Amino acid sequence: MSAVTISGVDKAYGKARVIHGVSVEIAAGEFVILVGPSGCGKSTLLRMIAGLEDISAGEIALDGKVINDIAPKSRDIAMVFQNYALYPHMTVRENMAFALTLKKTDKGDIDAKIMRAATILGLQDLLERYPRQLSGGQRQRVAMGRAIVRDPKVFLFDEPLSNLDAKLRVQMRSEIKALHQRLGTTIVYVTHDQVEAMTMADKIVVMNCGVVEQVGAPLDLYDRPANLFVAQFIGSPSMNILQGSTTAEGFTASDGTVFPLPLFEKTETALAWGIRPEHLRLADSGVPAVVEVVEPTGAETLIVAKAGNNTLSALLRERIRVAPGQHVFLAPDLTQLHLFNIDGRRIPSTV
Repeated sequence: MSAVTISGVDKAYGKARVIHGVSVEIAAGEFVILVGPSGCGKSTLLRMIAGLEDISAGEIALDGKVINDIAPKSRDIAMVFQNYALYPHMTVRENMAFALTLKKTDKGDIDAKIMRAATILGLQDLLERYPRQLSGGQRQRVAMGRAIVRDPKVFLFDEPLSNLDAKLRVQMRSEIKALHQRLGTTIVYVTHDQVEAMTMADKIVVMNCGVVEQVGAPLDLYDRPANLFVAQFIGSPSMNILQGSTTAEGFTASDGTVFPLPLFEKTETALAWGIRPEHLRLADSGVPAVVEVVEPTGAETLIVAKAGNNTLSALLRERIRVAPGQHVFLAPDLTQLHLFNIDGRRIPSTV
């Protein structure tokens, strides 16, 4: 396993810059996820680490050695692609052995490495099948096995689960996380799915429009988002955000509805008020609202309600009997409230 250092990296296609001075430190053995909306530059950054895209400016180093000009095949990095990229005319065994065969690795070593990877991934009974005879999840395991046999310094994953159904995605998330715990190899993983990022990563890099918005542990980003973008991108359901301003009465939304405020640094005026759905509860008093939608899931109930002209989502941990059109009071947990200034940055709370 190896450390990856990304220092001031830019990427431009002609006059169009798509990566703007990105710097990220990835420790040896760390599972780092690059997350962000489509087109934010995360896959381009991953491909630059792999050597599949040229770097316009800045440096990428592996264990302190700059690899900008090193050919992809010489970087000792293995990449798992979104579309699996398996050779259809080769069996599972042949697909997994291909890179080692090109390197003229001893056949006994190849067989040993294939069996080790097949055992880890549960592919022992599939080695003589062709990709067309496999399910999507099995093909993904083969793609991972092909990377494992190379015993690389770094694994790169480019949205590997996006082609799978919802149930299989959950299963494969667990398998990839277990694989990392077993191998301990550095992993850099790209996804647009923040649930994947939250459940799998040691560290998350949130990207937007080619820049890094925030880097941190999943729960740090969830509890202390640096700005409005991170606050709304991380978390499902997403954070409730209301536009308005702080006043003597509290936080006055743009429609005039007043919402409670905690103690906070009075040095700047908050222009956005945020609360996560699980930090709103039904109470005997609070913000008056009218229920619009009720979504029971068994363990939880999601309520969407209108407070004035403001839509709020409340995620309740118990089964609540409410109906659309019913008048309720919503009480926010003021210790969990987030306030943002004119630049979109979160204002530190004193609670």
